[in-house]
Amino acid sequence: MVNREHHPKKFFTREEKDRILRAIRQAEKETSGEIRVYLEHKAKGDPLSRARKVFEKLGMTKTKSRNGVLIYFSLKDHQFAIVGDQGIHNRVGDLFWKEIVSKTEARFLQNDFAGGLEAAIRGIGENLQRYFPRKPGDINELPDGISG
Repeated sequence: MVNREHHPKKFFTREEKDRILRAIRQAEKETSGEIRVYLEHKAKGDPLSRARKVFEKLGMTKTKSRNGVLIYFSLKDHQFAIVGDQGIHNRVGDLFWKEIVSKTEARFLQNDFAGGLEAAIRGIGENLQRYFPRKPGDINELPDGISG
């Protein structure tokens, strides 16, 4: 098992951060949707509730098509949640999110955190592309990358 720091800025290596950022940019290349990753040292309460608060705090409800997705990860607790805004959630439903969480969790249990995020981002990106294809004039409404 790899010993990782629980500090959001130090959890991923530079190479892992680059892989995650490439996955986000690749996923967003063909969609108007927005994907963000947020790392936090320790969840302040239930991870899903905390993810929803972070989603709001980051302004992710302000996308034109309400198609933002946040992958939230509490490092010390080893808990995560994925929150999609109403535009994408209305299209994909609860089963999609459960499948993405299950696949991500399987990778996390193998200590493949960057790989788990990449897989989640790819799956989310495919559905964003299907339901919210990029159109002329679409802009990147939110910063890419890992925050926290």
